[in-house]
Amino acid sequence: MEELFQKLNIEPKNLTLYNIAFSHSSYANEHRAKKDYERLEFLGDAVVDLVVADYLYNNEQENEGEMTKVRASYVCENALYEYSLELGLQKYIKVGHGEAMAGGKYKKAIVADIFEALVGAIYVDLGYATARRVVLNIIVPYIKNPDITFFEDYKSALQEAVQTDQKSLYYELVAEEGPPHDKTFTMEVKIDGIIYGRGKGSSKKEAEQVAAKSALEKLALAKR
Repeated sequence: MEELFQKLNIEPKNLTLYNIAFSHSSYANEHRAKKDYERLEFLGDAVVDLVVADYLYNNEQENEGEMTKVRASYVCENALYEYSLELGLQKYIKVGHGEAMAGGKYKKAIVADIFEALVGAIYVDLGYATARRVVLNIIVPYIKNPDITFFEDYKSALQEAVQTDQKSLYYELVAEEGPPHDKTFTMEVKIDGIIYGRGKGSSKKEAEQVAAKSALEKLALAKR
């Protein structure tokens, strides 16, 4: 991992954290390890969100709604996957034998998660200032490049459409299938208690986006 640390310009103090950050649950289960990357990913997700929000607040003039859209674009699964590929993180991922046979080291959801887990490890090991510097160095060039877009934020678009009509909107997890290391989530989006869309994905966030897209399509048809 020395090459990665040099690329990020960091000097780790606790290497165990980084080993955990690259350990998928399937690997942890097979090797009877006590920890996998999921807790660090949870923390890293919050750190990335904060760093990008802080950057946009201090460097852009958009209103709250526009900043929310921009932030969502650069912290979505497609974006995180791209950051991981840029850093070559997939070669450090440790997965169990079964997951390896299923191509787990190259699955978008896992590769994207690893980026957040790495940020979480940096935050715990070296503090917020270092984690912030690393995140900004990676993400800001993408923000400044108008030719790069990662996805359309269907959730924000649906929220705007619903707010116009003063209706309630919420997402509900209706199914969770598969082994811990390879789950599929099914989410429903409801408007005023009525199901308008359903979506499946390898993460709850992805499933929500698919559900929101489905709901937008239904709303568009209803207005014709």
